[in-house]
Amino acid sequence: MRWLSKAIPALSLLALQALAQDSTTTSNPTSTTTVNQAYTTLLSDSLLFYEAQRSGQLPANNRVPWRHDSALQDGSDNNVNLTGGYYDAGDYLKFTLPMAYSMSIVNWGAIEYFQGYQSANQDGYLRDMVKWGSDWLIQAHPQPNVFYVGNGDVDNNYWGPDTNIPTPRPSYMVNSTAPGTDVAALGAAAFASASYLFRNRFNDSVYADTLMQHGISLFEFAETAQPQQPYTKSIPAIAEFYQTNTVQNQLVWGALWLYRATGNQTYLTKASNYFDQFKLGSVDITPMDWSDQSGGVFVLGSMLDTTTDKYKVAAERYLDALTQGQSPCSFTGGGLLWCGQSSASNSLIPAQDTALLALLYSPINSDKGSGYVKFALGQINYMLGNNPMLTPYVVGVHMNSPANPHHAGASGGTDIGNINTSPPTEEYVLYGAVVGGPGQDDLFYDVRDDWQQSEVALDYNAPFQGLVAYQLVTNASDPPYTTITQPRPAIKKPFPKWAIAVIVIILLLILVALGLLWWKRRRIAEWRHRRNQKQNW
Repeated sequence: MRWLSKAIPALSLLALQALAQDSTTTSNPTSTTTVNQAYTTLLSDSLLFYEAQRSGQLPANNRVPWRHDSALQDGSDNNVNLTGGYYDAGDYLKFTLPMAYSMSIVNWGAIEYFQGYQSANQDGYLRDMVKWGSDWLIQAHPQPNVFYVGNGDVDNNYWGPDTNIPTPRPSYMVNSTAPGTDVAALGAAAFASASYLFRNRFNDSVYADTLMQHGISLFEFAETAQPQQPYTKSIPAIAEFYQTNTVQNQLVWGALWLYRATGNQTYLTKASNYFDQFKLGSVDITPMDWSDQSGGVFVLGSMLDTTTDKYKVAAERYLDALTQGQSPCSFTGGGLLWCGQSSASNSLIPAQDTALLALLYSPINSDKGSGYVKFALGQINYMLGNNPMLTPYVVGVHMNSPANPHHAGASGGTDIGNINTSPPTEEYVLYGAVVGGPGQDDLFYDVRDDWQQSEVALDYNAPFQGLVAYQLVTNASDPPYTTITQPRPAIKKPFPKWAIAVIVIILLLILVALGLLWWKRRRIAEWRHRRNQKQNW
């Protein structure tokens, strides 16, 4: 079955998805308002991307025919079932920390903009998506003081389908003697936010209670296991992939979400005390991502704690700086928020996360809210086609969409040494995947091995879902790409800087060698001249 490997009209895709929906899916089919079909397709396809990232035994209603059951022995080395969950990016590694972070961001956007999912008839797929990730996190937390955090560099050099993933796949855990405060607190936030979503949006109190119990237990582990430290101190094998170097903002993030899920004032007090203890209100401003949830803490705290203005002060200090392109950020010539090294490896992440936070905070301060919304809409429009490359940075929605995402399964290739040409065209369309994004010069090369621009990942689509759901809630007009008829501007990827440096060095060595040869020949000529003079004398 190869129909997903060809671009098909949005309405046809939606119809096929509707047929695939099973009895566990809820929906809201009786809407009397006209729903924007472009944003409906974007939300639908984003959820389809997460299905393409599924690991483990796939369900009967799997909608991605080129995916198969995979990694069915995960956790066997520790006699625990770690099958399931989501592959992190374009390979077959699973990491708890970015997965938990991504789930909390998806959950947050879904909680606030649930109406958007309902109007697009995607709330059932949302439920399935969140449950697939949450079920795996439950498996990863088999005991109160044990949390499995993923596997290491076992297949990062494997480029091929999910039917031949290399083994063994060792699993790593944090526990009482090898703590991981950051990942445990992020796990608690994922559980708590999912609990709130299931209780208050899906009316599923049974599953919500299970999630809440795991969140409470995991946060207690984060607080009590000593020393409080980043999990990579205990698991160095994962340090090269996802290292936070902090526990402060994660503890506040987890406590705030537990307060929201439980209503227990103790967690709000814990969050406030940690916020003060760690002086989070005056930390250096950096964009939110999987490694730093400070921006999320400021906005969520502003929403939940009405006894103090400290969260609001911090949120507006943060948002004013980022939305106005102040240090450490600026704007590209095309209008994309650019935040130095935070943007260098995945430029759309700072833009998306800041846009989502700006929208979430905008109702809290009506004076500044309109400016925050304007910024957010500008970033959304940029990533959906209002940019110098005329490119929506979402796979499969337009002729100018990225055609070569860095994704082993979708590529259809098996030769990691020639991933750009083997095969030359992506075998399957990775619908809905948000790629890393363009460079600071606004240029995008759509090259498979350029992972900074073409990689896909769980956390790339997490804020995107909230942004699209917001557009549906506010009945936004069509995204820019719907009116783009020109092809993407033709550009050539510049010669790599390292290659230029090598060439320069080689040329310098050749010049030096020629200089030495010239000097040597001159010395020989001088010696012969002197010898001849002596002989004639």
